[in-house]
Amino acid sequence: GINILTKNNIEYYFQNALMKLDEIESKDDYKIILRDYFNKKVYKCAIGKSGLLKNKREGDGTTPIGTFSIREIFYRADRIAKPKSRISVSSLPPNDAWSDDPENINYNKKVMLPHNGRTERLWRKDHVYDIIVVIGYNDKPPIKLLGSAIFLHITKNNYEKTEGCIAVEYSDLIEIISNMPENCFITISPEI
Repeated sequence: GINILTKNNIEYYFQNALMKLDEIESKDDYKIILRDYFNKKVYKCAIGKSGLLKNKREGDGTTPIGTFSIREIFYRADRIAKPKSRISVSSLPPNDAWSDDPENINYNKKVMLPHNGRTERLWRKDHVYDIIVVIGYNDKPPIKLLGSAIFLHITKNNYEKTEGCIAVEYSDLIEIISNMPENCFITISPEI
């Protein structure tokens, strides 16, 4: 699995491989240090604009604390080649979205537009969701108001903070997902 531990640190373990988010430059900047499989390569990333939180709530801007499965990967076939990964990889059609409506039966699930209820469109003009790694947060089963759409995805300019996801550069994400084991977990924790 992947472990993310932080003191303002986050650590991931890909089976025997360690990824660690360390505070750099300021408390707002993070990097991921990958050991073993990645020969100690360092990747900078962004996390939720409100930091890490164990009791995440819908719309609070935090990255959730806990251990979660990596469920699947989606990509924009009109923009990039299919990424190589041991995790299931599927292309996104233009009408794909994610339900972030706690009152909807499809809350925290991928849906097709048009859809009754509030959604986040996955087919975006920017490149943030050209690759989406779905983190299995609050999904088995989804519990109303505990948060939705927690992904590992491509960062915006200057590692702009996210609404709760983890974001890295495109080339880093390609490298990371190509090395994920088939049954991969991510643990996010404020402890080292």
